[in-house]
Amino acid sequence: MTTEPPAPSPDASDPEARGMRLRAVLLVLTAVSGLIDAVSFLSLGQVFTANMTGNVVILGFAAAGAPGFSVAHTVTSLMAFLAGATAGGRIAARFRGGSRRTWTRVALAMEAVLVGWAAVVAFARPGTTGTAYTIIALSAFAIGLRNATVRKLSVPDLTTTVLTMTLTGLVAESPLGSNTERRARRRISAVLSLTAGGALGAWLVLHQSLGIPLLLAALTSGVLAVVASGRE
Repeated sequence: MTTEPPAPSPDASDPEARGMRLRAVLLVLTAVSGLIDAVSFLSLGQVFTANMTGNVVILGFAAAGAPGFSVAHTVTSLMAFLAGATAGGRIAARFRGGSRRTWTRVALAMEAVLVGWAAVVAFARPGTTGTAYTIIALSAFAIGLRNATVRKLSVPDLTTTVLTMTLTGLVAESPLGSNTERRARRRISAVLSLTAGGALGAWLVLHQSLGIPLLLAALTSGVLAVVASGRE
């Protein structure tokens, strides 16, 4: 009498399910955004390269002549981000209808390369004007590419950068609001991830060097490019 081998579980038979689920991947990427914005804001002239909502406001400050802000730095970040988002859109179109796992991994691998390049520049030529513009452009391009990918993935409340709507949903749908909250844990995790990434990035910038948080961000994105799945 022979026994048939057990049927594989749905996850085991689905290549898209192999690896870290997208919710976890996006939470880690949210922390990476905090790392990168700590570098750009604290060391590159009070400019964001991940949070473009903040950059639009900063551009207004700079244009009005507020001290400490640079129109040139902010415009560089915005233009590089938009170029990266365009590239991310092209990648999304290339993989439309195909493997989300492969598409996500390609985008994250490109982010790792771009941020890694920024880290190399930071280590090789610290403190120069050219280095500042290069890091701004590379990191903003990388986050633009990533944001275009995350937008198409459409995982609720995990944008990896701007959390205004996440915070709004957290309180508006709480028992104090409409009492319809369904994703409180996810929303709180996103806020804590961005805060933790920003705190770690700030500590590394203030007590170590500019290149270390960038290198950490690149390595993290690289690991995620290897382990990300295509399933939420």
